[in-house]
Amino acid sequence: MRRRDVLLSGLLTALPRLSRAATAPSVAPELLSAVKLAHYIRRGDIDLLDHVRAVIERAERWRALNAFIAFDPDKLLADARRLQHSLGRGQGGPLCGIPIPIKDSVNTADYATSAGTAALRRFRPVADAPAVARLRAAGALVMGKTNLHELSYGWTSNNGAFGAVHNPYRFDCIPGGSSGGTAAAVAAGLAPFGLAEDTEGSIRVPAALCGLAGFRPTTGRYATEGAAPISPLFDQIGPVARHAEDLLLFDQLLGPDPSPIKSRRLTGVRIAIAHDPMWQDLHPEVEKAAKTALRRLEANGAVLVEADFPGLFDRVAAICEPIQNHDVRIALESYLKRYGAPVDFAAVVSAASSDIRNTFEHDVLPGSPGFISDERYRAMIETELPRLRNDYREFFARTQTTAIVFPTTRVTAPTIGEEDTVDIGGRTIDLTRALAGNIAPGSTAGLPSLVLPIGLDSRGLPISLEFDGPAGSDRALLSLAVSLEETLGRLPPPEQPT
Repeated sequence: MRRRDVLLSGLLTALPRLSRAATAPSVAPELLSAVKLAHYIRRGDIDLLDHVRAVIERAERWRALNAFIAFDPDKLLADARRLQHSLGRGQGGPLCGIPIPIKDSVNTADYATSAGTAALRRFRPVADAPAVARLRAAGALVMGKTNLHELSYGWTSNNGAFGAVHNPYRFDCIPGGSSGGTAAAVAAGLAPFGLAEDTEGSIRVPAALCGLAGFRPTTGRYATEGAAPISPLFDQIGPVARHAEDLLLFDQLLGPDPSPIKSRRLTGVRIAIAHDPMWQDLHPEVEKAAKTALRRLEANGAVLVEADFPGLFDRVAAICEPIQNHDVRIALESYLKRYGAPVDFAAVVSAASSDIRNTFEHDVLPGSPGFISDERYRAMIETELPRLRNDYREFFARTQTTAIVFPTTRVTAPTIGEEDTVDIGGRTIDLTRALAGNIAPGSTAGLPSLVLPIGLDSRGLPISLEFDGPAGSDRALLSLAVSLEETLGRLPPPEQPT
């Protein structure tokens, strides 16, 4: 057996064991975790082809979400038939027969990879990205390629080339970005989890606004080859999921250690709260729900530690987006050449939607007003970025905490078309600050970040918390995910369209 087959076989034995007395799931398949759904498919309690047909039917009902750029029902069913023919009863990998939506910035050999931009609409890489290959090796089926904010450069997924993605909880609202299509598809019950990508919040914002669990690992934990880049210093693939246990499965499949992650109770776990600056300028409903969630954490044994982090946002603002704006023209050009794209970077920018083209012309291209010189860039990556990462190391050491907790976004999902500012309690707040202000520090410092929903606002839109741990503490943070989810509660699914 190949080494990967051995690891997958071992992983199957490490997954949670379900009762052999149960012959069928007690809840609808679309509400199951990937762990449980694959178990029932392997045992034959859920027929693989029937399940895939049901997924296709649900995708048709939710077509108005505009979650997919590419979705081929005939291909998906043919892939399922091939997989079924290769399986005997009880066989199959940890993701046996589960269709997985893939963000359309991650290479797939059987679908084009557009990165959400017009110039790459027909770009067909010759091979899967390593992450996609790992998922397929575990038995997953590629469901299709999901819509996103163009070139992953934004938080709304209001895509000028392929249309806006809608939030399943309210169709007039955004799902977040840039991985909005993946999050919308998972929240709508089309798949238990999906593959997303995060540079400055593109996993976490959609997870927060669509009521999902999301995980961005320590930078470099998962292979990012074969994914349209922004900055190699910050880019990371990762999952969004309806169940926290699937985040653990994802890490076992794509992380460096395939051994099981043991769930840990919250009793005695120290969690930091930095009111300055991460609990400022919150929408009143977000603030109320977040404080209620903190009380739940304490009631379940967590120790909350007050420890401010003054000046953090200013330090991050000085380097986060400037580094990305410097790196994208180099990294994206290299990606296009490496994977044989039919166009170069200049052609991509020239054909981009006006909002993206304007951003690049103002902040990215040489000679633009916001262009970052090589000298300034070296200072950021050699001095300021290491200083920020050291600040976090000292913060966690000083507070002796496992994580720092804060509202993921300051508001729930804005209305589609709100691209610049939002209203918070009668005050006008910059959209970037409202959606990405709290989460940018963690990804800039390379920290693992866990997002979990905590409730719905008065409009029925999800609210969430984020937990950031020290760099490299991914397994320790994930070990708390199931207990945190049990404490905070999962959300009811959105209403099915009629």
